[in-house]
Amino acid sequence: MESRAEKAGELFMEGCNCAQAVFVTYADLYGFDRATAMRVAASFGAGMGRMREVCGAVSGMFLVAGMETGATQGRDQEGKRRNYEVVQQLAARFKEEYGSIICRELLGLDKRELTGKEREQMLGTTPQARTAEYYKRRPCKEQIIRAAKILEETILKDRFPDS
Repeated sequence: MESRAEKAGELFMEGCNCAQAVFVTYADLYGFDRATAMRVAASFGAGMGRMREVCGAVSGMFLVAGMETGATQGRDQEGKRRNYEVVQQLAARFKEEYGSIICRELLGLDKRELTGKEREQMLGTTPQARTAEYYKRRPCKEQIIRAAKILEETILKDRFPDS
């Protein structure tokens, strides 16, 4: 049987953005249907709307963290504190393994000057075609699977005790 973490990786290979791949994998636990979960996570792909900021896989973890630990009352300071603590712990775990939670850094875009066409491909609003070459150049699937495993090893460990 395919694990949820592996399913997250497959969702990416099917065309989901990184945040969708992670969040949709666990959305059923919170009563979300696939279409709603896809919409909730849609804007977080490619580092927040292709701006290459916070990694989509990390944002997907944070969305799940919100479902697990998010405060439901605006004045719930303790609830907010607990959620922020969880978010920071998840970020630290991911960063410990990959050195960053920033999409452009994970893709190595921060270390080189992008040319006009390359800049549009990596930073514009138009998503790139999902070709074999696209997947070959991206560490995203591995990072999505790891983000899912981090969730299962931490805040979801009681739901997935074998992780």
